[in-house]
Amino acid sequence: MKKKIFFLCLSFIFLKTQGQELAENQVGAWYMYNGTHRLSEKIKIMTSAHVRYFELASEYQQEIYRLGFNYAFTKNINFTTGFVYSITDTSYKKVVPNLYEYRFYQDLHLEKYWNKIRFKHRIRLAQRFKRPNFTNEIQHRIRYGLFLKYPLKKNLELYAFNEVFLRFKSQVFEQNRIGTGILKKIDRTLKLRLGYFYNQFTNLELHRIQLGIIINTNHS
Repeated sequence: MKKKIFFLCLSFIFLKTQGQELAENQVGAWYMYNGTHRLSEKIKIMTSAHVRYFELASEYQQEIYRLGFNYAFTKNINFTTGFVYSITDTSYKKVVPNLYEYRFYQDLHLEKYWNKIRFKHRIRLAQRFKRPNFTNEIQHRIRYGLFLKYPLKKNLELYAFNEVFLRFKSQVFEQNRIGTGILKKIDRTLKLRLGYFYNQFTNLELHRIQLGIIINTNHS
């Protein structure tokens, strides 16, 4: 029943927005790969690759690649540092130069359980080296995210999240993402993700579907 309601909500949002030409009136999609590769009890390599569209499968918006190295201080506290490369089309149905960005980031993760619910707090710092309009620009940003997971059955999880993005400049607020979805475990190494999130900017509101695979391997 929960899955039926979830799919009905996604269908309603999709049908409501078809045929309109503004980016905020479209349902876009993120096609996602995320991987965690354990090297030892405390060290993991984190990888991801996303391709993002203003619409479900057209009007390219962004591709972003991430590589990180994670160290676990304790069972519930770990730290990641890494590198990101992205290419972004900042306009919808307009021809403008793409935005190229190199980024360094640092994550602090704090995890805990309350009954069956898994809570994860993530604080992320980023040093962003951007090249808009063929000029170099450096920006700094901090993100705070709260991520929840709840098991629906043995191989199926419900997830929800809220994440706020803040800049180190006069206009502090950048964006907020809030969403939910389901994770289906296929085997020990593979999960599938289907979700939706609402993305609010200062002067723009976007709706996005998330379709992804998650691969976890153990080489320790």
